[in-house]
Amino acid sequence: MKLKSVLLAAVLAAFTLSLAIAKTYTISFASPMKVGSVQLKAGEYRLSVDGNKATFTDANSNKSVTTDVKVENSDKKFDQTLIDSTNDGGTNVVKDIELGGSKIKIDF
Repeated sequence: MKLKSVLLAAVLAAFTLSLAIAKTYTISFASPMKVGSVQLKAGEYRLSVDGNKATFTDANSNKSVTTDVKVENSDKKFDQTLIDSTNDGGTNVVKDIELGGSKIKIDF
């Protein structure tokens, strides 16, 4: 019984540590944007990337949405966060985001 308790505590500690290490980025959209398979309103979001999933959390309401992404690692660190988007039939669509302070570029 003690071994199970110790093992459970170790698993919970590792999970909590992985959440604390996860880096989040602040992203702002001046207008509504389609990001992957989700539509986001204009506003500020916290973005976190975990594997091939990106989660956008609205800074005001704390509501989150998740979409699939392709993560690319660059040779150099990006100086600032850049959002590359296009207008497709009246809808603003995010193509990719370079995350400032990291070597990560996410494609949608």
